Amino acid sequence: MALRNNNPYSSPHSTSGDAAWNDQSMLIRACIAENREAQRALYEKYAPTAYALIKRYTRHDELAQEMLNDSFFKVLTRLKQYNGEGAFEGWIRRIVINTITDHLRKHIKKKEREVNTEHPVEQFVDNNIVGNLSYKELLAMIHELPDMQRAVFNLHVFEDQKHKEIGALLDISEGNSRWYLNDARKRLKEKINSLVNR
Repeated sequence: MALRNNNPYSSPHSTSGDAAWNDQSMLIRACIAENREAQRALYEKYAPTAYALIKRYTRHDELAQEMLNDSFFKVLTRLKQYNGEGAFEGWIRRIVINTITDHLRKHIKKKEREVNTEHPVEQFVDNNIVGNLSYKELLAMIHELPDMQRAVFNLHVFEDQKHKEIGALLDISEGNSRWYLNDARKRLKEKINSLVNR
């Protein structure tokens, strides 16, 4: 059901613009009925946004593609669970985030998720300076963060997740989540200051 090729959502045979699939509820019903064209149309419509989200968590294209395929396999096999409440895009986004954190829990060793959280010094990043950075520059800095710092920073800043929620997603304590966010901010602050003072 998942479409596994290097760039599936830019296929020259794209059907996402087909008038038959412009109606979201019709598209969803057709996907539930396992209509292959509808499944491809749904994939091609929502994959670019999902892939951009995934790329904030990893700079590795192969891993990003694996996460994307896993995410849409879940989307296509769980469509009956979508009850129409809330935005469909938001429902897909939650599945993508859960898929990302599933991968992180598997690939980051338990000992690497536990840190000494005593006496942290709260770190802040100047929003005005960040606002002057291009998205590409900021993304490059985020990619340079260690895996856990990058994951916690993304979940807290971009997904507006609380430390309790992040802890549950990544199998870490709330204290560890706060430490990783603080350390991510410290590292980003150093990178930004280095860039600005060049």
